[in-house]
Amino acid sequence: MTRRVGDIIEVNDKMQAGYRYQLEAPIGGNFADDFRPHHSPAEMLAMGVFEGKYCNDCRAEFPEDWFLDAKLSDIPDEKLNYFGLKSRQPLSVWRDKGWIYGPDPRGWFQWYCRYYLGRRLPEIDRIQIGRWKGFARHAGQIRANCHTGDVFCRPRQRQALLQWAYDPMI
Repeated sequence: MTRRVGDIIEVNDKMQAGYRYQLEAPIGGNFADDFRPHHSPAEMLAMGVFEGKYCNDCRAEFPEDWFLDAKLSDIPDEKLNYFGLKSRQPLSVWRDKGWIYGPDPRGWFQWYCRYYLGRRLPEIDRIQIGRWKGFARHAGQIRANCHTGDVFCRPRQRQALLQWAYDPMI
């Protein structure tokens, strides 16, 4: 199904029922000037993020082509991650630390998927883009501590960067 500006998306999954939003921007377009992610949600899912345990019950909300090459699993499987290692914390930790904002109970990546799709919520978008910008410090640590081209240096940080739509191969 093709999504267009003006479409209403209805969400009914295990974590959210009766939530609706309208697409206000074209898919993958009209991003905030200070938000330039390196990867689309489809690219991230295909590369291997969140140990394959993401979007399992909410796929109907997003375009089918996002999942054509996605590495998904019913149980967390670190081998599915791009760098083949455990790199996520349970959602309960995110909740306990207050890292879940607005109408996105699954966290930052769910916000990003919805933003990429075209939903705009100015206050929530500002918060989440600020969090994304703050995550850039991990790229700086890789640059400061790894030789150029050594993609095996700091694999956990590289996996985390990928999960925040940064280029892990910096």
